[in-house]
Amino acid sequence: MDEIADRAGVSKPVLYQHFPGKLELYLALLEEHSEALVEKQREALESTEDNQKRVTASFQAYFDFVAGDGEAFRLVFESDLRNLPAVREKSEHTLQRCAELIGEVIRQDTSISDDEAHLLSIALVGMAETTARYWLNNHGSVPQNAAEQLVARLAWRGISGWDLTRSADEGD
Repeated sequence: MDEIADRAGVSKPVLYQHFPGKLELYLALLEEHSEALVEKQREALESTEDNQKRVTASFQAYFDFVAGDGEAFRLVFESDLRNLPAVREKSEHTLQRCAELIGEVIRQDTSISDDEAHLLSIALVGMAETTARYWLNNHGSVPQNAAEQLVARLAWRGISGWDLTRSADEGD
């Protein structure tokens, strides 16, 4: 708490006025950064009506999140505190929210069931998280844009196998 207060430029008592302990502070930071990831995902999906570009934008959102300033992504994906119920619940909720956003697009555009769309969206979120973290932990041995394109291309080749149910004049 001393280090956090020092970095924030406040005294430790001021920090404790807002957060009674380390867990509460951690949960507040986790909430903030989780929300940022979900918002990046929402923006990616809303950035275009072209589904191939949506897939790429979704992967870019994850790579941008892990490559961002600081190590906020570690709070969301790699914390030693993930075994605590409150932390695990928040982390799982973030995964579910990202998957719901993706699943909604899949449901709108295909004839597969809600459960199938959700399963596919969980797979895509897992792929995005795992590959982005792997890329960063390997010091970006592949340039970020190339890594995003590579993984998005793999995902697109799979997800594009389902027939669209909306008409061609509604976008692709």
